[in-house]
Amino acid sequence: MSTFEAVAKYIDENQDHYVKKLAEAVAIKSVSGDASYRPEVFRMAEWMISEMNRLGISTEKRLPGKHVLDGVELDIAPIVLGTYGSDPNKKTVLVYGHMDVQPALQSDGWSNDPFTLVEDASGRLYGRGATDDKGPILGWLWVIEAHQKLGLEFPVNMKFCFEGMEESGSEGLDELIEAEADKYFKGIDCVCISDNYWLGTTKPCITYGLRGVSYFKLVVSGPGKDLHSGVFGGTVHEPMTDLAYLFSKLVAPDGKILVPHVYDDVAPLTDEEKSIYVNLDFSLKDIHDAVDSKTTIHDNAPAALMARWRYPSLSLHGIEGAFYAAGAKTVIPAKVQGKFSIRTVPDQDPEKITKYVTDYVNAEFAKLGSKNTVSVECLHAGKAWVADIKHWNYVAASKAVQKVFNVKPDMTREGGSIPVTLTFQNALQKSVLLLPMGKADDGAHSINEKLDRNNYVSGMKLFAAYLNEIASIAA
Repeated sequence: MSTFEAVAKYIDENQDHYVKKLAEAVAIKSVSGDASYRPEVFRMAEWMISEMNRLGISTEKRLPGKHVLDGVELDIAPIVLGTYGSDPNKKTVLVYGHMDVQPALQSDGWSNDPFTLVEDASGRLYGRGATDDKGPILGWLWVIEAHQKLGLEFPVNMKFCFEGMEESGSEGLDELIEAEADKYFKGIDCVCISDNYWLGTTKPCITYGLRGVSYFKLVVSGPGKDLHSGVFGGTVHEPMTDLAYLFSKLVAPDGKILVPHVYDDVAPLTDEEKSIYVNLDFSLKDIHDAVDSKTTIHDNAPAALMARWRYPSLSLHGIEGAFYAAGAKTVIPAKVQGKFSIRTVPDQDPEKITKYVTDYVNAEFAKLGSKNTVSVECLHAGKAWVADIKHWNYVAASKAVQKVFNVKPDMTREGGSIPVTLTFQNALQKSVLLLPMGKADDGAHSINEKLDRNNYVSGMKLFAAYLNEIASIAA
């Protein structure tokens, strides 16, 4: 029996234990975006440190400083660093993940208490953070434990970087990575992140690209106070009217971005890249099922995936300051703030995008002849990321998928953003890989978030196989 086979067998035989440990982690309400839960995020960090130390992983707790949330000054949640092994003859793999979770209340529509892990008859493990990202980060620890229990040599050295602010902008993380690039992270050979999901529900994938995001606030101000439409309607320039006009100038119903020059720097589609989309285990039905409707813009799966992965998009998110409650209030808002974002792709530059948007919005507003005032601000911006799928890191991961699942993985990109991928790649100058554990229907950030027991168990085996492949492949 090979080392991998022995580890896989041990994981199978001890899966109930690992489900119980996941339940312990899910029970900690580590919601980073709510000031009242900040102590729980710290408690989650201490729980992780305890588990890591139990396995002989040396740890360091870094405190990035303070920030203000909901008008309260708080300590930013810790970043937990870990080291396991220092053999100069072995490769060193850095694993990143996050310990914090999205808010969750049973009254939101959960079938059960979101912080109590519940398993149904089909082996679905329901609980906030089960798939995003507590199940995956714990999976790495249990691979180490399996080797220890079996008395087997671990194939590589490991470094860990687990943060507690991913769901709230990863405050302090980029600065730490850049500061520690030639210190704590020195000697890293490659990076692996498991904070995403399969393309569908039946076939595993490896992810090599993510879109960036530039998030904007568009403010139109006019009267000094809210007004009655019966008294002042038709006599003053209304901020809501101006904002609605400006919103209509940003994006067309078919998804085309109307801001000039936005498409100028989009990387061209090569024949090699186009071929990747042909045999993916994906159909329009997967999108229809995910959105509970047949409102897709495109009529074929490759075009839909390209629109989601490798072309930019602009989405309108909401209007702050406008009346939205039940009833019929006849108010003219004095000031409204529109929120929208652009998902960017290689080779777009966020600074250029901000300039294009700002110049265009101001030019369109000037055409109105309105006496209101307008301002547009980019609240935050992160670049897109794409990796070389021919790198040995990706070759090793592909072999691992085939070993565990007996199928070649889909090579995918994603429409969302995980900014830390680009930070690691730029700061460390090493290959970064996304190796998901969960399925597309796990419902991360949604009600009834879940992780299938089979994916949890198979994911641990995948991590073990990946590390073995990393150890044996020529760098």
